[in-house]
Amino acid sequence: MTLMSRCLVITALVCAPLFAMAHAQDARPSAAAPAALQGKTITVFAAASMKNALDEANTVFTAKTGVKVTASYAASSALAKQLEQGAPADAFISADIDWMDYSARKKTINEPSRVNLLGNKIVLIAPKDSKLADVKIGQGFDLAKLAGDGRIATGDVKAVPVGKYARAALEKLGSWQAAEPKFAMAESVRAALALVSRGEAVLGIVYKTDAKVDPGVKIIGVFPADSHPAIIYPVAATTAAKPDTAGYLAFLRSAAAKAIFETYGFTFLIKPTA
Repeated sequence: MTLMSRCLVITALVCAPLFAMAHAQDARPSAAAPAALQGKTITVFAAASMKNALDEANTVFTAKTGVKVTASYAASSALAKQLEQGAPADAFISADIDWMDYSARKKTINEPSRVNLLGNKIVLIAPKDSKLADVKIGQGFDLAKLAGDGRIATGDVKAVPVGKYARAALEKLGSWQAAEPKFAMAESVRAALALVSRGEAVLGIVYKTDAKVDPGVKIIGVFPADSHPAIIYPVAATTAAKPDTAGYLAFLRSAAAKAIFETYGFTFLIKPTA
């Protein structure tokens, strides 16, 4: 072996362990990282109608705190049942009082953390190219005639909050009995919204906030506030909530969150914190 070859072999033998140690140190996470990241993700179960507004609020909260929020959206009824069955979540936002009360009875929420956060309205919608417009909704309102041979979409009136509000309003206005056979019951308010947006239903009853975010529909009437129970969105931590949930709920009560929710058409029901 030549002198140069011997030098190359010796260099390789000496440096290889050093390279291996350096690589191991680069690949190994820092000791501080796991501690810093631990508990920095929370899961929120929220009513389907919250999606656009809450996604924006969650983005702002994460930017401020570093806590990531994973949101699961569905009908409040479905989410309350999932909590009852042990689904992991840190906070619950319902679109009505009833399903939050249900969760309280099942002991899946932390009752002292509960607050009535937001309000909303229900509206009558049609596809954006519909000839229907400026419908006056009042006593004796003939929804069945307005729908003609078409279908009317809303949430399941037996469980989904928007459907329950819709039925209550139509019963009070004397319109339910004739219109009931024309209803297409959807699993959530967003599913009902999609039916109208795609033209599969000629009319729909959804929240005002949903109609605002879908360019495929237009609002043609607003239900009187006194025709149905007040539309209230309560929020609470679950009984299994992580510590970071308290900060999240505090943020939802803040002026910053209020501005976001009001942009999407929600009514803020409490005095915001700083």
